[in-house]
Amino acid sequence: MHVDLHATLANDKRAQQAAELTTACVHCGFCLETCPTYLDRRDERDSPRGRIYLIKQLLESGEATDVSQTHLDRCLTCRNCETTCPSGVQYALLLDIGRSLVEPLAPRPLSQRALRALLRRGLTQPAVLACGLWLARLVRPLLPQALARKIPPRQSTGKRPVAVHARKMLILEGCVQRAATPRTNACARRVLDKLGITLVSAAQAGCCGALNHHLNAQREALEDLRRNIDAWTPALEDGIEAIVSTASGCGVMLADYGRLLADDPDYAQRAARVSALHKDLCEVLLDEDLNRLQLDTTIGKVAVHTPCTLQHGQALPHALDDLLSAAGFTLGQHRDGHLCCGSAGTYSILHPGASERLREQKLQRLLEDSPTLIASANIGCQMHLQAGTSVSVKHWIELFDSDA
Repeated sequence: MHVDLHATLANDKRAQQAAELTTACVHCGFCLETCPTYLDRRDERDSPRGRIYLIKQLLESGEATDVSQTHLDRCLTCRNCETTCPSGVQYALLLDIGRSLVEPLAPRPLSQRALRALLRRGLTQPAVLACGLWLARLVRPLLPQALARKIPPRQSTGKRPVAVHARKMLILEGCVQRAATPRTNACARRVLDKLGITLVSAAQAGCCGALNHHLNAQREALEDLRRNIDAWTPALEDGIEAIVSTASGCGVMLADYGRLLADDPDYAQRAARVSALHKDLCEVLLDEDLNRLQLDTTIGKVAVHTPCTLQHGQALPHALDDLLSAAGFTLGQHRDGHLCCGSAGTYSILHPGASERLREQKLQRLLEDSPTLIASANIGCQMHLQAGTSVSVKHWIELFDSDA
C-alpha cells in the first residue's frame, strides 16, 4: 500500500511514520474475521483494513472528518488483528498516530470533550474514584438493576505481610484497581510473600498512562510515564528484580514505556529499563515453585478469561491457562477465547451498545462448560464481565491466596 503524503503533512514525523507503517498492509483481509467491531457491524470502516484506508486517506488529503474519527474511535485496540496479520502490520501504533492526526482536523463537540476529560481525571485519581464508588454504593438499592450491577461491592483486603525478603519486586498499584478491587494487589502481596518475594510500591506513582494515551491525551500520558519513572527510580537503583503489573492493561503500557520515551534524553534510558523489567504477575508465578502455596483446587471448573491485553498485547496467550493448570485447577472449556469482551478501558462507557453486545457473546462462550467462576487478569474486564452475569468473576490471583 503506497502513500503519497499531502504537502501539509510532508514534514510531520508522525505522518511519515504512519505512511511507512501503512505500506506493510497488503489489504489481504485476514484481519476482518478476527476483528470484534467488524463482526459486530459488518462495516468495512470498522475493520483494521478499513481504518488503515481511512488513515491513508488522511495522509494523502491532509483532511479528516468526524466520520473518520468515529470509526477510529470505535476500535477496541484489542490487537487481535496483529496476532492474525501475516504481514506484521503494527496496527495499534498506526491507530495511535491516526487518532492524533485526526483530532485537530475534526474537533469534537463540547459534550464529547467534557465526558472524555471527566473520564481522564476521575478514573486516574484513586481517591476521587473511591469517593464516587462510596456514594454509588449508598444509592445502589435505588438504581435500575442494569446500572447497579456495574458498581463493584466494597472489598476487604486482609492482612498485609510484615516480612521483608531479600528478593524484591516493584508493584504498580494502579488507579481504578486500587479503588475498585483493592483485594487484587493485597492477594498478590500475600502470595508472593509465601514465595519469598516482597512487593514494594512507590507512593508518588499513579496511573500507568494507558487511560490518557487511549483517549488521545498523549501529552498527559507522557507526563504519567515520567511521574512514575521518577517515583520508581530509587527502587530501580536499589536493584529490584522486576516491575510487576497485576492488571494486564497496565502491563501493555509498561512494556511500551521505552518506545514512547525513546526521544526524551532525560528519560529514555530509565524508560527502556522499566519496559525490560516489566512482568505480568502470571509470568512471575510461572517461574516459581507453586508447591509452596497451600491451594484449594477443589472449587469446580474455572473459566479462564485471558484479556486481549495479555494474549495479544503482551503476546502471552497461554500463560494464564498454563499457570492455573500447573497449579491443579480444573479449567472449563470454551470457544473463541481470542475475541474481546468489550471492556477495553473506557470503551464500555463511550460505546455502551457495542460493548454490551460483545460482552454477551463473550459470556455465552465463557459459560459454555458451566464453570463455578470466571478468572480474569484485568480490572476492566473483570468488572465489565461481572456486570453481565451472576457467576462470580475474580482476578485469578485470588484463587492462589488462601488468606483471601
